[in-house]
Formats: sequence, structure tokens, C-alpha cells
Amino acid sequence: MKVTFVLPPVNMSGGIRVVAVHARLLATRGHDVVLLSPPPQPKRPPLRQRLRRPFAALGAANDAPPRSHLDGAGLDHRVLDTWRPVTDADVPDADVVVATWWETAEWVAALSPRKGAKAYFVQGHEVYPWLAQARSRATYRLPLHKIVVARWLARTMADEYGDHDVDIVHNSVDHGQFFAAPRGRQAVPTVGLIYSSVPLKGFDTALQALRLLRERIPALRVVCFGSEQPPADAMAGIDYRFHPPQHTLRELYAACDVWLTASRVEGFNLTAMEAMACRTPVVATRTGWPEEAIVQGRNGALVEADDAPALAAAARRFLELPDEAWRACSQAAFDTVRDSSWERCGDLFEAALHRAIERGAAGALKAAA
Repeated sequence: MKVTFVLPPVNMSGGIRVVAVHARLLATRGHDVVLLSPPPQPKRPPLRQRLRRPFAALGAANDAPPRSHLDGAGLDHRVLDTWRPVTDADVPDADVVVATWWETAEWVAALSPRKGAKAYFVQGHEVYPWLAQARSRATYRLPLHKIVVARWLARTMADEYGDHDVDIVHNSVDHGQFFAAPRGRQAVPTVGLIYSSVPLKGFDTALQALRLLRERIPALRVVCFGSEQPPADAMAGIDYRFHPPQHTLRELYAACDVWLTASRVEGFNLTAMEAMACRTPVVATRTGWPEEAIVQGRNGALVEADDAPALAAAARRFLELPDEAWRACSQAAFDTVRDSSWERCGDLFEAALHRAIERGAAGALKAAA
């Protein structure tokens, strides 16, 4: 197959990581894979600076290209000269072209049939308050074959948009990168979490839960990592790692007794799966993959979004378990993801692309009849 992925500006997000994994798998299987993305939109300088600069220089991007999970991946990643929609002139003729974000779905829908059958890789329900919500919702009604990463997204596509013919391709975890030996609880009770400034990730709720935990467990250690520089006051008493090397992430997960995630909305939550692969129970809100995978009190716990006291209480129960009971939960967390495999996910993704091609061909025949 000739496959084109159309991406938004790339970065270190989990969504870009998942696309990179599938693109690499397809390429290693002999498929011809191209990834297209615009550069980040240039930041608008302050008014005083704009008044001092020549008109021709206004809006020029002078920041270094952002890091992304496509760096060093050996993939054919083509970046447009400026931020703008992808058009026919940018896209090679292919068998299938895959949108990966709501704006890219608009672009892909406008491409000519020569660019391939049209698919939409849905990793979240992107109708957030800061987006053009009517336009975003409209993309889920476009005649693109949807590939979703979680059962809740399949239900949403069916219930809200009337599309019952979608493929579910769960994410997985690289067991060569994320693993840990069996262990007992840490000598110092330790909670881990990821930092994000995006409000839907619920870091504010997580901080409230940590404050409540520290009232009951003053010696609590907190480790955290992220791809953004947080405000200094937000990280008081937290061991924060900015942009840690990927090969060190398993050590961070394995240093924890509990992994905490307080998302208000989550498409999948790959970090929860990675933490479990490193034998760390997960306390999460009822969003994304954790809602499908967590068995209450066995491999983690689920609480409602925005409920910091419940989040703290659930984490405390794991932190105060007898060592033997904690080891059982740690093993259960590992067992939850032990049989997951990117190779099997790649099989499903490849089959979904073939289905998109078949549906595209059937639609073309119907239109010609």
C-alpha cells in the first residue's frame, strides 16, 4: 500500500507517538509511507516589537523546530513551508490518506480521489471549548472511514454521529522500553504523574489530591515528568523531570507505588498503560483506556473527574497496603498489559486501512452507477 498520514504540527504528544509507531510498523512491512505536516503557527510578537520590525518580517517563525516523536524515526516526514492547509499539490497519489486531527480531517476530505481512500484516525473527541466546536463536530460526520483507539470513542461515533462502522485499534506498549522486575513498595511512599498545562489533563486536581495525601502521609515523595516547563510554584516539593530521555521513563514509572492521572477527558491515556507495564498500579479518573482496563482495587482504582478527595483516598489505599498485598496489585497491573503488542495493533491498523480502501472503492462504484 501507499499510505499518507496528514498530521497537525508535530510535537512530543502521545497522539504523535502513536502515529509514529503505526507509520514505522507499516514501513517495516514494506508499505510506502509518507507523513505530511505544517510547521507550528508562528507566534505573534508583542505590539511594541511588531511596530519596530519591518512588515515583511512580521509573523516570521524564528523559534527552533519543536521536538517530536518523529525525530530520528527514519520516516519520510515532509513539513510544509508555512502553516496552511494541506492540498492536492502537497500530497502524493496513494492508496489511502489518513487524517489524524479534526483540522486535518477537513483537509483530507477536500483532497481528490487520486490521493487515496480517506480514513480518519480518531484518538480523541476533539470538541473542546477552545476549538471551533461546530467545525470539529462536523468532521466526525464526514465520509471518512474512522479508526478509533478506544471503545468509548466507537460508542461516541455511533451515538452522536450515527457511524456504526468503525474499526477499534487500541494502543499498546513497547515492552522492550517499558518493563520492571517484580518489587515491593518503596521505602518512601511515592506517587508519580505527568505534567501538562492543558486544563483537560486535570493537573490542578492532581495537585489538590497530593496536598490532601501529604496531610496524611507527610513523607510522601512525588515524581513527575513532562514536555513543558511548569510554573515553579506548581512544582514545590515535586521531583520534576523536564523532557527526560525516553529510555529513562521506565525508571520513573518503576520508582512509584501509585501512578496518578486526573484527566477530565482522555482519548486513551498511554502513560497509564506504560506505568502498568512497569508494575505500578494506576489511580485514574473514569476516562479513556483506564475506564476499560482498571479493576477496582485489583490493578488500580477509578474515581470521578474533578474529585480530588476521592483521588487522594484511592491513592492512599495503595500507598498503605501491606507489602504482600501491594505486590499482588503490582503483578495484576503488569498482567493487565502483559499480552498487549504493537505488532498485533499494527495488524489491526493495517486491516483497517484495507477496509478504508475497500469502502472507498465501493463508494466510487456506487457514485458512478
